Amino acid sequence: MGAVCRPNMEASKPVESSSGEATAPREGKVLIDATRPYSGEDRTKSWAHLFIALGVLAASVALAATSSWWSLRLASAVIAGLTTVRVFILYHDFMHGAILRGSTLAKAILYPYGVLVLAPPTVWKETHNYHHAHTAQIVGSHIGSFAMVTTEMWKKMSAKDRFRYKAVRHPLTVLFGYVLVFMYGMCIGSLQKSVKKYWDSAVALAFNWLMTGLLVWQFGFATAFFAYLLPLMVACAAGGYLFYAQHNFPDMTVQPRHKWTYTRAALESSSYMPMGPVMQWFTGNIGYHHVHHLNSSIPFYRLPEAMAAIPELQSPGTTTLRPSDIVKCFSLKLWDPNLGKMVGYPEESAEEQQPSAASA
Repeated sequence: MGAVCRPNMEASKPVESSSGEATAPREGKVLIDATRPYSGEDRTKSWAHLFIALGVLAASVALAATSSWWSLRLASAVIAGLTTVRVFILYHDFMHGAILRGSTLAKAILYPYGVLVLAPPTVWKETHNYHHAHTAQIVGSHIGSFAMVTTEMWKKMSAKDRFRYKAVRHPLTVLFGYVLVFMYGMCIGSLQKSVKKYWDSAVALAFNWLMTGLLVWQFGFATAFFAYLLPLMVACAAGGYLFYAQHNFPDMTVQPRHKWTYTRAALESSSYMPMGPVMQWFTGNIGYHHVHHLNSSIPFYRLPEAMAAIPELQSPGTTTLRPSDIVKCFSLKLWDPNLGKMVGYPEESAEEQQPSAASA
């Protein structure tokens, strides 16, 4: 299991300055200001990252579609799915204004990409910006993230609401995120609120369904599956889990609403996920999630640089992609304010399992 730090304990420790002297850790605007030098973009590098990723994606999809060996098709589909995650990180950074800000060409490439991966620009930007501004707040936690309730709230929930909460946080929901998280939660969910406002969600659904039907009709199910459906399924499952683990890990803390601060939420409620160079490439350094939450204007390729330079960013809560850590993250379901940590579901008595009169 990966090394784990207690962010709430580390936050009060002195940090060492560049001169070697111990100083009090910076907080609030002072700490955010310390990250601003790393928000500068190298425009050429951003374009290179985008076109290289798109090239790898196109090549892997082509191989998955045309190879006569199913094992090569499968491997190519998985690579295409993971590369889809990388391109999504570029889309994500573009939406934050961290890369290629104001570029008409980038918008013409990345907005349709958001539609393709069922994260259309309108609903994605709205919910994701809310998530950044309200990280680890219990009220509204379901907007742009996985819902979170406290142990006391759980006791008062109806059987129906408990079932829905469990369904949202179930590992199978993440595994089948293409349908359950992105197609239903992101697109259909937004259309249920307003078809006019979230028109691009309708476009995303129509495009995905029509593309699937067209590929099956023209090239057969196998080609449609390996070249289109499986890459999207891999991308949505991987992306869904990364997002889950970034805000549901053993050492995360949730501040009471009256004590909530943006910088503490970024550093104590967003995980650091160390990875090898291959997975760092596929995931676009999104494992440096606490740095990203502190300043979302930092381009993904400068997140490691910022963490290495700023002492306050170097003691985050950590999780990994090891199976044991994945199991541990999925076991965390409720915030216990008395224990000050995430816990699993309590054992329910027969009486508690009966639906309340209000929910019947």
